[in-house]
Amino acid sequence: MTDRTTPSGSAKPLADAYDTAMLDLDGVVYVGGEAVGHAVESLEHARERGMHLAYVTNNAARTPQTVAEHLTRLGVPAEAADVVTSAQAVARLIAEAVPAGSKVLAVGGQGLVEALRERGLVPVDSADDDPAAAVQGYGPDLRWSQLAEMAYAVNRGVPWFASNTDLTIPGARGIAPGNGAAVEAVRFATHGTPTVAGKPQPPMHRETVLRTGAERPLVVGDRLDTDIEGAYAGGVDALLVLTGVTTPAGLLAAEPHHRPAFVGRDLRDLLVAHPEVDAVDGGFRCGGWTARVAGAALTAEGAGDALDGLRALCAAAWTHAGGGACDLDAAEALRTVGL
Repeated sequence: MTDRTTPSGSAKPLADAYDTAMLDLDGVVYVGGEAVGHAVESLEHARERGMHLAYVTNNAARTPQTVAEHLTRLGVPAEAADVVTSAQAVARLIAEAVPAGSKVLAVGGQGLVEALRERGLVPVDSADDDPAAAVQGYGPDLRWSQLAEMAYAVNRGVPWFASNTDLTIPGARGIAPGNGAAVEAVRFATHGTPTVAGKPQPPMHRETVLRTGAERPLVVGDRLDTDIEGAYAGGVDALLVLTGVTTPAGLLAAEPHHRPAFVGRDLRDLLVAHPEVDAVDGGFRCGGWTARVAGAALTAEGAGDALDGLRALCAAAWTHAGGGACDLDAAEALRTVGL
């Protein structure tokens, strides 16, 4: 995929230009137990326009049915078939690597167990059960003894898999250790490296395409290091929404594999066209804003939609940075455009 130096434009609303939205959940559709502002109505309108909505999550603990029920309670009607998890992606990887009906040492939640069974594999809980593979996925009731079983298996040469390696996971009470933290504990005990399925690794994108039949997919996410990098790895476009963890300043400093095609405030930006960013007079113009590099800083001048100002600033920052991360001072420019 060619490294991006400017955000893209689209003459059509994104819901018309792409056939499938591969939607991250936390920070995009909901935060904690509540729907993100404008998410419910925006997704309803996108669906009415014919866009297929797929909900793609690195969380391997919950089953697709549980996730679908949660979305439906929030006002986003969903079926289990609309949900794709990293547990499903890693289960497919394992099924492709071991004989049918093999035993798999599984450390994780019910979502991981069901995904393995869906592939005809037999979950077991001891390294002494002679597993053909060992897999880790997030589970809220993880025990130290389970990590020990995983280490025993890996040290015996059993192929090691992980649903994902997110070091943290958000919750209603704050940030907690994620599956990646548990994977690191086993790594210290084994000096091994697992095969990983979840975002940003390509198996997650492949699993979603296989399950949805997407031909023109658009990744929609709030994280540069999972959602946007996953889109880059899959060679597809992405819409970054600013309702989650990524800040405008973080977006300006994005390296090539973290640069989205489109930038939006929230999911309403699925329903609108996106303006082009044009190179003009040593700078970049989007809407009523022009951004330039001046010494060690980015500058912005003009008026209009703050998001257009951010798009122009992205073009100036990314072009200046080339294959690296922009280190220019952007604070005053972001204040100027209203961000």
